[in-house]
Amino acid sequence: MTTSDGLLSVGDALERLLAEFRPLESEVIHADLALGRVLAKAIVALIDLPPFANSSMDGYAVRAADVAAASAEAPVTLTVTADIPAGARPPAIALAPGSAARIMTGAPLPPGVDAVIPIEATDDARSSAGAPPPAKVRILNPVALGANVRLPGEDVRAGVEVLPAGHVVRPAEMAMLASLGRNEVAVIRKPRVAILSTGDELVEIAEPLAPGKIRDSNSYALAALVQTYGGTPIRVGIAPDRVAAVRERLGAALAQSADLILSSAGVSVGAFDVVKTVVQSEGSLDFWRVRMRPGKPLAFGQVRGVPFLGLPGNPVSAMVTFEIFARPAILKMSGRSSLAKPQVPARLLEEVSSDGRESYLRAVVQREGAVYTARLTGGQGSNLITSLTRANALVIVPAGVTRVRAGETLMAWMLHWPEQVF
Repeated sequence: MTTSDGLLSVGDALERLLAEFRPLESEVIHADLALGRVLAKAIVALIDLPPFANSSMDGYAVRAADVAAASAEAPVTLTVTADIPAGARPPAIALAPGSAARIMTGAPLPPGVDAVIPIEATDDARSSAGAPPPAKVRILNPVALGANVRLPGEDVRAGVEVLPAGHVVRPAEMAMLASLGRNEVAVIRKPRVAILSTGDELVEIAEPLAPGKIRDSNSYALAALVQTYGGTPIRVGIAPDRVAAVRERLGAALAQSADLILSSAGVSVGAFDVVKTVVQSEGSLDFWRVRMRPGKPLAFGQVRGVPFLGLPGNPVSAMVTFEIFARPAILKMSGRSSLAKPQVPARLLEEVSSDGRESYLRAVVQREGAVYTARLTGGQGSNLITSLTRANALVIVPAGVTRVRAGETLMAWMLHWPEQVF
């Protein structure tokens, strides 16, 4: 919906943009590369986990009935007939009544065992590491049937779907894949995001600054953001404000199989903003004015069928609009179903003002007792990178609000979660 001032709301602009993106195709990768990726196919267990009955601690494998009457005052003495380390083959001979087997954590249980008593509950608690087992062991207390025993399939049964398609692989899922012996997995392919900086004033990072020149910070920031959210950044360099140069750089992006092209600057209404001219000649472009601060100018379209998103040129505007628009697009292409940014209600420690546009203010959010508090990190000009380096959140002033007093609460987008927040 376009508001009375001719601007799109942030929500409507985002809805329009995301409607044009779909998850990418799948690829098969080695499991050790799967962290953070989205599963394209469900993971079904082919084995039980655990695959065999084993001990959950160091101690003695016993028959619970044999030690039911044990106490510190009247220990039960058992004959030690086996010593079972972790990694040993499951014993073939059943444990006879009145006997015990010394056993290590993870070691397979002999037939006939129905409990494991911790080594601390025996008179063998002070035995030296590596020492042979004693001929007999005294049990100082009873143990419940099944105590300290891990049964086959207790965690996972063979044939069960363990991880559904669309699931994000985290460290716990890495452990599951390894336990199941899945050395290859099908995941959604990483989006390839081409990044173009435009402007006669820009020079590369290592170049000396001549009068009127600035270094290209946007491509480095945007590449880092693309990588942070699971994409593969492709920096295609700086294009001066010339139609031929912009066309050549966009061609380079297409040649590298980009799934999304990001540009910064060149999409406003200035006389030298030539990016929109080239994009329109090579595809299509919608020029949006979004009711937000920073980052009102935004362009979205396609170049020869590849989505194109033109961000503002000021560095903070470029990074904030990336968070709002490019980030969820990349996540959606990656197969993610949850696109929302983590947010918390935060009580302002100072008064803030806005011009009535939906505003994203750089702030530090901390937890103080039962509430979160927010303090701005300094000037909010869209060229002031320092205030963004100090921020861990963006505090959102809703559209139509021009003043928020200290002590009032606003929602804050968490850019990251440092320890001091908790």
